Amino acid sequence: MNHEQMSKVAHADHPIKSPVDDGSVRRLLERGLPPGSKRVLDLGCGSGEWLLRALATDPQLYAEGVDVSEDSLADARQAAIRLGVEERLVLHHQEAESFSSPHPFDLVLSVGATHAFGGLLPTLAAARTHLAPGGRVLIGEGFWDREPSPEAIEMLGDFTDLATTVDRVVADGWTPVHGHVSTRGELDDYEWACWGSLAAWALDHPADPDSSQVLETATTRRSEWLRVYRDTWGFVSLILRQTSH
Repeated sequence: MNHEQMSKVAHADHPIKSPVDDGSVRRLLERGLPPGSKRVLDLGCGSGEWLLRALATDPQLYAEGVDVSEDSLADARQAAIRLGVEERLVLHHQEAESFSSPHPFDLVLSVGATHAFGGLLPTLAAARTHLAPGGRVLIGEGFWDREPSPEAIEMLGDFTDLATTVDRVVADGWTPVHGHVSTRGELDDYEWACWGSLAAWALDHPADPDSSQVLETATTRRSEWLRVYRDTWGFVSLILRQTSH
């Protein structure tokens, strides 16, 4: 089973691919979509969960998503058809960093996908090019809640603490107008859902040639979470506006 297939199985019970629960997603979208918003863009949209939920809130809203995974985009299309919003959703199969559009967007999203651009600030630079005047960016990024071990840094990346993360965003010309720090419950629910879904799939498909590999992966990832980064890693979602000068 390749990485993309494994990710799909892992997120079966947590389609938002970040440690943010449904209530937090709803509130972030409410704060992120300015009154009268017409267009929303997700850079690294995956299966389109954020966009589908945004479209469900406003029948006048149009959405576009960009992702390199053809399978994920196919899932997004099927979900849009089921929800009856397919005529208001355009999906682009390409690298998010090379995407261009003839029109700007009132909200640009990139939650848990900053690695696609090489980090937080490059992601914000890309978002800025797509933003309508007065528009907002909703970005989700990891941070270290306390001093991480070298093993945790090697595993997840070289994040900073929450205050430094926000300082970097502000110094880059953005003003946070809302934010959400994922709770311990959200962080734990996400990890239990991912590795539990993988383990359940393996147990439900004992004759599949991938079963043992998937179960081993679920066991390893769960142990890494519990032993290496559970007590140090956090996740913040920020709604940003460009700072006036």
